Amino acid sequence: MSFLDKIKKTIKGESKEDKKSERDIKKEVKKGEKGKKKDIKKIREEKKAVKKEIKARDVKKEKIKGIAYRILVRPLITEKITSLGVFNQYVFAVSTKANKIDIKKAIQEVYGIKPISVNIINMRGRKVRSGKVSGETKKWKKAIITLKKGEKIEVYKGV
Repeated sequence: MSFLDKIKKTIKGESKEDKKSERDIKKEVKKGEKGKKKDIKKIREEKKAVKKEIKARDVKKEKIKGIAYRILVRPLITEKITSLGVFNQYVFAVSTKANKIDIKKAIQEVYGIKPISVNIINMRGRKVRSGKVSGETKKWKKAIITLKKGEKIEVYKGV
């Protein structure tokens, strides 16, 4: 392990205490109560709990970095979509890999509003032609988000 790898691991939150091996655990137990199996299990459980906390912290940091903005590509604004505003529905272009749960979490994270429902539509790429060469545009996903009465999303701010 290089010097930089050690620094990276300490930055991520892994300390020397987290890296205790099985041998170290057994030594601690032998010093205390001569190696009872119950004590080994307790120490292992504590170690697992610490690792879970570290993973939870890492996940929170990733969320802050903008996973939500990778899921929600852009809000769609057309005449037909603006008419859905009467029914408290908003439409977004979303990542092709996103599912309903991911989209719901992303809306909560970005706008701070919990949607009632999320409907997804897979959109086919349009057929295009340039001279003799023909092809297709990319496939994409559209998500229709329904909110409770009285809640709004400010998607028209920059328009």
